[in-house]
Amino acid sequence: MIKHIVMWKLKDQAEGADRATNAREMKRRLDACANIVPGMRKFEVALAQPGLEATYDVVLYSEFDSKEALAAYAAHPTHQAVVPFIGAVREARQCMDYEA
Repeated sequence: MIKHIVMWKLKDQAEGADRATNAREMKRRLDACANIVPGMRKFEVALAQPGLEATYDVVLYSEFDSKEALAAYAAHPTHQAVVPFIGAVREARQCMDYEA
């Protein structure tokens, strides 16, 4: 199994909206990527929550049966459609993939 975790820090303003609005829109778009390929076991998008520690604004936690399933997700048109928006609103990105 491959675990794929990505965290994004968003710009204060981008695409005509503030950070909170873009975070909600990013979550909405990423949520549409759940279950788009065979071999995707888990797909969870969360936003930083007031009162809980967070150094990033949006996190994606996902699990895949194999590297091939993760690659299929990365190349899928639904995922690719989200990439430009994320690129426009993000300030920083951290990612880690690992086998478990």
